[in-house]
Amino acid sequence: KRITLNRKRKQIIFIFEMFFLDIFATEGEREVWNQVNAVLQDSESILTGLQAYKGAGQEIRDAIQNPNDMTLQERAWNSVCPLVIKLKKFYSFSLRLEEALRSLLTSLTCPPLTPTQHLEREQALAKQFAEILHFTLRFDELKMRIPAIQNDFSYYRRTISRNRINNMNLDIENEVNNEMANRMSLFYAEATPMLKTLSTATTNFVSENKTLPLENTTDCLSTMASVCKVMLETPEYSSRFNSEDTLLFCMRVMVGVIILYDHVHPNGAFNKSSKIDMKGCIKVLKDQPADTVEGLLNALKFTTKHLNDESTPKNIRTMLQ
Repeated sequence: KRITLNRKRKQIIFIFEMFFLDIFATEGEREVWNQVNAVLQDSESILTGLQAYKGAGQEIRDAIQNPNDMTLQERAWNSVCPLVIKLKKFYSFSLRLEEALRSLLTSLTCPPLTPTQHLEREQALAKQFAEILHFTLRFDELKMRIPAIQNDFSYYRRTISRNRINNMNLDIENEVNNEMANRMSLFYAEATPMLKTLSTATTNFVSENKTLPLENTTDCLSTMASVCKVMLETPEYSSRFNSEDTLLFCMRVMVGVIILYDHVHPNGAFNKSSKIDMKGCIKVLKDQPADTVEGLLNALKFTTKHLNDESTPKNIRTMLQ
């Protein structure tokens, strides 16, 4: 039962305001808003750091090709260590983001209000939820273009485990011990590590809050997806987007909530019974220039859980091929 047109219009107007106006937290939102804001304030510096990531590919190749040249071994090691510290910073931020998401989900799904009432009354928190998704998709799009990350980290782990360099900056193990390295390795092995973190966090939130109806979470996500889709496909709203960044913001939020919905709903987002119009959502993405939405379509292909289920209509699967 998808939201009625009148309610959808009301929600579109609300979310349109949420995207484009400065919204101040109410007294009831303040505590959670402050907690989440402290995380979001660091998000741009995380993206800037990731964007500037150059890797130590040449130094590593030189060291591997000349295993007996200790000068080259030292140069590679000294190039990789600062990068590993940077990678730890990104990973640690994902843990903070996970906590922020859990706080927002708790606030936006708790009884007695419905998810729609929450989104309308707690607009500052809803906007932060959207901003987390926007950051997450941006981070993962950038990470997918930087294969050096996994190469650098693999070299670091190999070098540590072989213990071939006995007296060269091994203080780094105080920063990145074996347990931390294992967790970071799992994180960076994911094609979209931030989305994986949020998907797992949302799934855990649902399983840990057994007294909370599942619909409280899934309706919150499907409402946001529906509103984003209508905003993107309706000229009355999309014509008011004043930049490509605003358009991308809306598309990333839509894709983000679809992926979360697909992970927490037993039947997923692609099933005919889904409250998300997946055909419509994919169509609005495909109506954009291919290079703009390639990463978002890939996220739907490779980060969702139920796309390849037998219950997924063939036309949906075909649209994402």
